[in-house]
Amino acid sequence: MIDLWDPAAPGVLQLPSGRSVRGRALRKPLPAGPQPDFAVYLLGKRPPEVAWESRWLRWPDFRLPADRDHARQVLREAWERAEHERVELACGGGRGRTGTALACLAVIDGVPAAEAVAYVRAHYDRHAVETPWQKRYAAKYAP
Repeated sequence: MIDLWDPAAPGVLQLPSGRSVRGRALRKPLPAGPQPDFAVYLLGKRPPEVAWESRWLRWPDFRLPADRDHARQVLREAWERAEHERVELACGGGRGRTGTALACLAVIDGVPAAEAVAYVRAHYDRHAVETPWQKRYAAKYAP
């Protein structure tokens, strides 16, 4: 049996398919418990090295991904791996970029794009997805 995220753990978003992913703020210490198997870091500059496999999406604070095609590929990979691995998405504060990326994963998982931000705000963080353009990006996301 694979040890996935505890759905009740802080920052864990349960998707309709049953997959779960953890969102978090990199400015805060690593939460207690198991480490990710795979992570996607949504930052304007290269993140520090970690002990697990990770991808970097160049995504400046309060903005959108620098390369949207690459973002689509990496988010699809994160969603696919979340079926059997502990996947984490994180940015500096854990809300804007992370919330937007989680909304995109929700769309990949079958949540209608127009409802994805509300889904993430209801099940992850009520302040997720901070800017109008992040909200628009998620609402128009096509996997």
